[in-house]
Amino acid sequence: MAPLPVDPERLRRQFPALDDADLAAYAEVTQRILADSRARGRVLADVLSAAARAAEKEAAGTALEAEERTAVAYVRALRKMQGPGPA
Repeated sequence: MAPLPVDPERLRRQFPALDDADLAAYAEVTQRILADSRARGRVLADVLSAAARAAEKEAAGTALEAEERTAVAYVRALRKMQGPGPA
């Protein structure tokens, strides 16, 4: 497996709101994205689409599959790593 572009412990220090589930999802999805340079865009698009569908399922009270939980956690991690928005 290729190393992550940023050490997860560095992310934890820089973004203290990240929890273990966030970091695990970030690492798993990032590894998938980096695995095939030709498919990076498609992999990311698939994960983001899965997260959107999963959010709808979750709102409807439907249980999520493992892959959907990972996608939701990945998007949650990305949101926690975003800087504050415009004032």
